[in-house]
Amino acid sequence: MTKNLFDDQVQNRNFLSPTGFKFVLNKAPKVAFFANTGNIPRIDLGTTVQPNYLRDIPVPGDKMEFEDFTLRFLVDENLENYMEIQNWLRGLGFPENLQEILDLQKNTKGVFNKQNSMENIYSDGTLEVLNSNKNFNFKVIFKDMFPYLLSSLDFDATSEDIEYFTAEVSFKYSMYNIVDKRGNNL
Repeated sequence: MTKNLFDDQVQNRNFLSPTGFKFVLNKAPKVAFFANTGNIPRIDLGTTVQPNYLRDIPVPGDKMEFEDFTLRFLVDENLENYMEIQNWLRGLGFPENLQEILDLQKNTKGVFNKQNSMENIYSDGTLEVLNSNKNFNFKVIFKDMFPYLLSSLDFDATSEDIEYFTAEVSFKYSMYNIVDKRGNNL
């Protein structure tokens, strides 16, 4: 069987748009609704060096490092979405008392509902990427996410233009996978 010269040609000549995405976060749906930036995090394999008498030879490492997932979102005027993340963080760090972690585990939203389970401190998230026609194209599924950083909100009475507040939250997670419309890994 001979190979056709056109088999290796690019089939879809449209470019990926940075504005075509939707984020879903099981534990904080109000944050996800107002999301205006997100990212597919960098992966770093790392390297090691194989000593050689002529010169050291770099070889692929054996441990993957995943960059943090960062999400920027518009803050609603009642702070509902901001407080979803702040309460999650406070529950993880229980700055005032141990009841905060118990409340976090008990009042979880989404798929985890095991009362008094440590699993309730995590949430899965999905970054749905749209094609050039604004239709679902593929998704990035994050497992076991938890926030570790929430930006401040800086008020300024001297500002002449109204710029609505945005907040930034950074998440750690155990793994992410990029899957197609059918759920198959790309």
